[in-house]
Amino acid sequence: MATYIPTRPVDHIGHDREPPIPPSGGGDGGRGDGYPNYGARLRRARLGLICGIVTVSMVFISLTSAYIVRRGLPTFDAVKQGYFRDWGEVPLPWLLLAINTAILLVSSITMEGARRAITRRAALAPVQSIPGISLGEERNFPWLAITIVLGLGFLLGQWLAWGELKARGFFVNTNPDSSFIYLLTAAHAVHLFGGVVAMIWAGITSLLHRPVEARRIAIDVTAWYWHFMAVLWVYVFALFALMR
Repeated sequence: MATYIPTRPVDHIGHDREPPIPPSGGGDGGRGDGYPNYGARLRRARLGLICGIVTVSMVFISLTSAYIVRRGLPTFDAVKQGYFRDWGEVPLPWLLLAINTAILLVSSITMEGARRAITRRAALAPVQSIPGISLGEERNFPWLAITIVLGLGFLLGQWLAWGELKARGFFVNTNPDSSFIYLLTAAHAVHLFGGVVAMIWAGITSLLHRPVEARRIAIDVTAWYWHFMAVLWVYVFALFALMR
């Protein structure tokens, strides 16, 4: 007598079907359990930061080129039918600018302290999540808050420097030299204010008790941008000194 033998394995008695495929999960290419891949997010954030830094660098390179070229070009006078130099010289408030430079450099140091502190906390987070493991109480130094205060202090110092220029009779349209000085310092101040806003947002993520990995991404990217702002200001300050 013939006997029927099934050609496919059965997973349950009386059910001739293939076993179900487990659903694939994981956020952003994560571990497969819905846990976000913060490492991938940090890499993408840093890549976006690099693109932004390159763009800002190209803007200041273009302004520098225009600054140097315009300095050597004479202007044609239609009335006198001749060329004359209208560049002019602006006496900069060097002491105030030097103080602003020192403030920004110190703020870069404090920002690096904030970045290293959050990096350490993110590295220790998996250990602290183990039941029964305690690393003791850590004293959190307010690196980020100090950096925000110093950044606002730098912007205030720049405002005072512009006021000093106006008190000396030099405005945006006084001569080409004053126009470029206002343009370069204002462009840097606008970009630096964006860094202050990013730091405030990073502080808000801490107050909202976001995951430490997410806070690390915000602070890490902001720190590298802030370092770039410090280097960029040193470049602008040196450019003014060389062009005197």
